[in-house]
Amino acid sequence: MVAREWGRIGLTSFGGPPAQVAMLRELCVDRRRWISAQEFEDANAATQLLPGPGGTQLAIYCARRVGGGLGALLGGLAFIAPGLVMVLAISAVALGDSPPLWARAVGAGAAAAVVAVVAQAGLALGRTSVAGRGVRAIVYMLAGGAATVAVGAGVVLVIVACGLVELAWRRRGAALTVSPLPLVLAVATIPALAWTALKVGALSYGGGFVIIPLMQGDAVDTYGWMTNVEFANAVAYGQLTPGPVVHTVAMVGWAAAGFGGAMLAATLGFAPSFLAVYLVGDRFVALRESAAARAFLDGAGPAAVGAILGATVPLVETLEKWWQFAALGLAAVALLARLPAFWVLVGGAGAGLLAAAAGLAVP
Repeated sequence: MVAREWGRIGLTSFGGPPAQVAMLRELCVDRRRWISAQEFEDANAATQLLPGPGGTQLAIYCARRVGGGLGALLGGLAFIAPGLVMVLAISAVALGDSPPLWARAVGAGAAAAVVAVVAQAGLALGRTSVAGRGVRAIVYMLAGGAATVAVGAGVVLVIVACGLVELAWRRRGAALTVSPLPLVLAVATIPALAWTALKVGALSYGGGFVIIPLMQGDAVDTYGWMTNVEFANAVAYGQLTPGPVVHTVAMVGWAAAGFGGAMLAATLGFAPSFLAVYLVGDRFVALRESAAARAFLDGAGPAAVGAILGATVPLVETLEKWWQFAALGLAAVALLARLPAFWVLVGGAGAGLLAAAAGLAVP
């Protein structure tokens, strides 16, 4: 039952974390009554204090409450698998030596629309992340945005640093030392792709869109696995498929090392979510009430929002054709009119197909 129900949610949860949370609540609280409403809300809040995809962690937690450890594994895999299969199929077509025109058109159109979707997500998160938290939160957000534009994948260090600074500020008078040695050793001893995937899965605070700057610096600038256009298209494809945004890391893995690279990246990208629930799941309520966890997130959260907003800069730079900028403008208008982001992305993909049909150049 767990595999069937969680697979259904993984297959139909278009629209990102809000859709995933709503579907999990309808199943586990309203319809089956496996979990009380209070416990579900506590678990949902606690996942926001953990790095990684919150919707995936919540799905794994709910599956664990229903089916124990085995249920968590089966439910988590069933939740992830549908979107991952779709992303792998898209990778085989879009990242081949000669991708068909229709695939390039869909990617180029959706990539234009996704800029508006990312900006909207950053602004929405920014309102809640900065409100009532004073000047430091604004500084953290500006630092995250500047780091995304200036150093790309290195933004993860800035996000973590902002969290530690806020934690130190709340604990003024107490010693706080952090050694960079573990990070240096990790970078030096594990393959580049594995490190990129681990950063995506274990260090992405603030929601799925934070993975954009975490991946782009490595995939495009540092290692050259993808071109800017291919990366922007990968982000768009990841939004058009159901399930978590983290699926995009599988496309980066495919570009780096084919099918095996995609599976390695997906495994390492999602492994921290399973590990977090297995290790911390029984203490979700305590985690939600932890002053230290709250303080760290109050620093890391605004920095992550800044990273999301900063990610729009390199994404805009990937747009090459005039019709893509027109599609971006229409996407922004549609979002202001409160059209769901998924349908805005579908409209962007449709604009790409129309551009190709009209004989316009497609990147």
